[in-house]
Amino acid sequence: MTFAPFTDAAVEAKFRALPEPLRPSMLRLRQTILEVAAGHPVIGPLAETLKWGEPAWLPRRPRIGTTVRADALKGSATHYALYVHCQTSLIETFRRHYPAEFSYDGSRALIFAVEREPPAEPLAHCIALALTYHRWARR
Repeated sequence: MTFAPFTDAAVEAKFRALPEPLRPSMLRLRQTILEVAAGHPVIGPLAETLKWGEPAWLPRRPRIGTTVRADALKGSATHYALYVHCQTSLIETFRRHYPAEFSYDGSRALIFAVEREPPAEPLAHCIALALTYHRWARR
């Protein structure tokens, strides 16, 4: 898999600092986020930055979607997460669509293990839902 170049030096440094078991999985998750945005007619280009010290992506256009963040689980070299804003209904929506496909952390994250790739289509759908959240949630 070819990975998109980083657009933010701090994000690139964060990825380089990840322990080896996590780095490839986190790079694939980042690439999925970027590909979902690039292939979606509403999302448009993403801003890549650090929020709360975690790699984060959000649509550059206002009022489209909410930020998604990704990072290793604290103290783990084998588990990582895709975080969304905990005051949204996103995790509840993800659970409704995919009750058995993911592990969840309350109202804030999908949890993954490096030894098992997350299911591609459900993951892409969840990312698209987050990155378009403000478009569909206000209805």
